[in-house]
Amino acid sequence: MSKFALITGASGGIGQAISLKLAEEGYSLYLHYNKNQQAINFLLDRLQPYDGEYMPIQADLSTKAGYKKVVQNIFSIDAIVHNSGSAQYGLLTELTETETDKLMNLHVTSPLLLTKELLPKLLAKKSGNIVVVSSIWGQTGAACEVAYSTAKGAQIAFVKALSKEVALNGVRVNAVAPGAVQTAMLNDFTEEELEAVKSEIPMGRLALPEDVANSISFLLSEKASYITGQVLAVNGGWYT
Repeated sequence: MSKFALITGASGGIGQAISLKLAEEGYSLYLHYNKNQQAINFLLDRLQPYDGEYMPIQADLSTKAGYKKVVQNIFSIDAIVHNSGSAQYGLLTELTETETDKLMNLHVTSPLLLTKELLPKLLAKKSGNIVVVSSIWGQTGAACEVAYSTAKGAQIAFVKALSKEVALNGVRVNAVAPGAVQTAMLNDFTEEELEAVKSEIPMGRLALPEDVANSISFLLSEKASYITGQVLAVNGGWYT
């Protein structure tokens, strides 16, 4: 019987890597995206060699009601990967209320309410996994990314709290906290800036999306059957 996983933000670099990894492992997938239909079509083409069902779901999770559109398209579910996200750079004094609302809806409110609505399906099976893609900045914070760090820190608190609430029901909840990942989110950085970042990372390179996907694959697997409420740092030793 096929396992079903929801991946939010499946159109991005990390989301596509997660999708391909889980498809390889036999999952059928709900592929959430917002604007990038072209990337989802490209992903669907790449998924063709695998024997699963792959269902795109369009929704804007930066709005208050966006999560409802995702929920109404989910039937069977075994795993949820909260991967949607966007960076927000700038001084805190320059942050607008609109930017704050969108950021918190995308990273905190929508994952919280989406999980609330889908959790009964996992509890009924007495099994399942939830993985949140947080960030190194949720662990240690970053100047000029105060709002983003706040949102990512809230995700980690969500994981630690929910994991305790559902552990006896057979549902595990964990997070991964990537450092700098080689995706479009870094497109605004100059080559010199990227080299400066690499020089701070003990392993001397940026993470690949596949590095994050592999860590999520592990957390979803039976190899991690006694792991819950944890944050797996995927940062090349940048923050320990």
